[in-house]
Amino acid sequence: MLIPGSFDPLHLGHLDVVEQAAELFGDVVIAVMHNHAKPDGMFPVDERVALIEASVAETGAAIRVMIHTGLTIQAAADAGADFIVKGLRTAADFEIEQQMAITNQMSSGIRTVYVPCRSDRGYISSRFVREIARYGGAVAHMVPGPVADALTRMFPAAEADE
Repeated sequence: MLIPGSFDPLHLGHLDVVEQAAELFGDVVIAVMHNHAKPDGMFPVDERVALIEASVAETGAAIRVMIHTGLTIQAAADAGADFIVKGLRTAADFEIEQQMAITNQMSSGIRTVYVPCRSDRGYISSRFVREIARYGGAVAHMVPGPVADALTRMFPAAEADE
């Protein structure tokens, strides 16, 4: 079972989906997808992997993290995954993900399973986390501890949530 994404940065919504997938499927592979044609983002890919590994270590689940630079269906094949798992926050997420799921299934036969994000984490997005952190806002309530620490180092003016 594969959970693909850029995870720049990993947030509690992502972690919720990972935990649910581990409960449902057992073994989980998180694929940090990297497109060489795009800028590296806030965190370099290797650092994203390290932050994810540190964040999921406490779950006790069998979770492996890999980097992939190709198509999601290629990442799934490389990981030996039978399913792709995608988290959903809103109906808009479903519209986008369903188009990709159909394309992936028609191209490779792999199916996509949707996992709804908990309502108290459904508002979180990596884009919002990056924006808030960049301007010194508090994000510790939106990201796992290792990510909060990394963001505080990157943006020292960012306040920790009390």
